[in-house]
Amino acid sequence: MIRKVINGLLVLVGICAAAFFIFVPGYVERDMNRIDGKPLPEIRADAQALHGTLTIIDLHSDTLMWQRDVLSDRVRGQMDLPRLQDGNVALQIFSSVTKTPTDQNYDSNSADGDNITALVIGQLQPVRTWGSLLERSLYHAAKLGAAVPESNGALTRISAPAELENLLTTRGIGDARPVGAMLSIEGLHNLEGDPGNLDRLYDAGFRMAGLTHFFDNDLAGSMHGEQKGGLTVMGRDVIRRMEARGMIVDIAHLSHDGVAELLQFARRPVVSSHGGVQATCKVNRNLTDDEIRGVAATGGIIGIGYWEGAVCDTSPQAIARAMKHVRDLVGIEHVALGSDYDGAVTVRFDTAGLVHVTQALMDAGFTEDEIRAVMGGNALRVISAGLEPGSPQ
Repeated sequence: MIRKVINGLLVLVGICAAAFFIFVPGYVERDMNRIDGKPLPEIRADAQALHGTLTIIDLHSDTLMWQRDVLSDRVRGQMDLPRLQDGNVALQIFSSVTKTPTDQNYDSNSADGDNITALVIGQLQPVRTWGSLLERSLYHAAKLGAAVPESNGALTRISAPAELENLLTTRGIGDARPVGAMLSIEGLHNLEGDPGNLDRLYDAGFRMAGLTHFFDNDLAGSMHGEQKGGLTVMGRDVIRRMEARGMIVDIAHLSHDGVAELLQFARRPVVSSHGGVQATCKVNRNLTDDEIRGVAATGGIIGIGYWEGAVCDTSPQAIARAMKHVRDLVGIEHVALGSDYDGAVTVRFDTAGLVHVTQALMDAGFTEDEIRAVMGGNALRVISAGLEPGSPQ
């Protein structure tokens, strides 16, 4: 009798555990990556027609962090291959998030806690990823790599200028419109203290990286960290290694002191992959006018995000307003898209609805050439040059 009770309890525990691992990760993602459902303007025929002719590049999404196939069709979240195709995206940059602080906020975070470990275990990722930030990024790269052959040519990895050129050529032939996918990193704490691990990340396909995320690390201070310091000796070493290998340096989340130092130190164009500008949304994570000028001086670009913390709203008009400020301050050639889709943000529209940005830019008085530059032309210029290895100029 006792044995039957024990066996029954074990079965019950097994059922509960299975239910947890099957349903809870999906529930968490649905709760954290939301569409707010607020009204959107009707799309005009002229906006839709222009949008269909654009080469669109988005500098940042966090989709690989979640237990979801990037090929899945609108299961949850804000981005997947079908929605990228519907949005006419030519190239999507997928970021690897390996650690976020407990009680995450924009003002001050300790590096001690970590939300991602629970997510990694809850999603039943490989055991090697449970205690290693480096292995988490390598897993993200493998996850994207496995999706490419399963897509039957609809998704293609981009890690070299020739691959990017081939993608654009293919998209210009007939009805074939494959989507390119390039890997980035949200905080190089995944080097685990060893700059040599940058080679492993490069070999896995990563071609862009930010030094920090929401906490200070051994490369630099974060704008959301406790100390918010500048670049360390290791940070400067890693920047030089990145520039020499053909990896683009991303200043998103870097402390203001760190940004100032990096902009003086960099020898190649840098990007701010996702965020906003303080002139239209005075939030700590957004760029000051001096920082915008500094990015422009390197020949770089600023990706404008779509969520409240970036533009103080979720409307297409707020996105266009931030882009207009950058254009008016330093020129149209420095404006780009930086959605932060699936990055635990709430937005007004998903990737399939990117035409709303096109129409908002039209309504804000941007010319057709300016819209082409913002939606992808500027990013294409910087990425093409940034992927070229060799000694920085």
